[in-house]
Amino acid sequence: MDFLRWLFDAQVPVGSSSLLVREVVGNIFGLLSAFGGMRRKIWAWPVGIIGNLLLLTVFLGSLFGSADSATLLGQAGRQIMFIIVAVYGWRRWKQSQHDGGEAVTPQWASGRERIGLVAVLLIGTVALTPVFARLGSYEPVWADAWTFVGSLLATYGMAKGWVEFWLIWVAVDIVGVPLLFSTGYYATAFMYLFYGIFTLIGFFVWWKAKNDEKPRVDVVMPDPRVR
Repeated sequence: MDFLRWLFDAQVPVGSSSLLVREVVGNIFGLLSAFGGMRRKIWAWPVGIIGNLLLLTVFLGSLFGSADSATLLGQAGRQIMFIIVAVYGWRRWKQSQHDGGEAVTPQWASGRERIGLVAVLLIGTVALTPVFARLGSYEPVWADAWTFVGSLLATYGMAKGWVEFWLIWVAVDIVGVPLLFSTGYYATAFMYLFYGIFTLIGFFVWWKAKNDEKPRVDVVMPDPRVR
């Protein structure tokens, strides 16, 4: 209990302000999860879930922090979404490994799937913006909705093994970094900034893995009864 109380209250002084320790720790787990995802390791999913739980308490702001803490409902909601999709991805990667293959084999999304991703990102952002506004999310609310929907699509794309999921993260970071700086969540903002570079590296790593993939050849043994 003492450790949990310390974790929720502890802060790291930075100049004239401070950072929540759980925000820093949560983002460290997030980066470890991203690194594991780039290497296609199954442990990336449970490590990411731990980070999501910590960051959920951060972005709910006034509920777990001080009364004047900014509440980002999109950021908080996406932590819950991350956990749900992570369970799906964890099971999918484990099943693929049990079938005798890699945890996941990178593949390109089809043309229809790419159109669907873009459509869901745009329509989802427009649809959720007024919802988040009514619930009291921080301005600009559309940016919060964009990061929420984009994060959902990127995590789902990772579970499916689509190479394009890294580029969705780039689109999320472009909007998410300025939003987080404006709300004072500096640890997460700097993580997003670093993650933006990391995601580009991950994209090329998965692209190379896809190109290096050896074609599967199914060998059919002749039926001895057929002469």
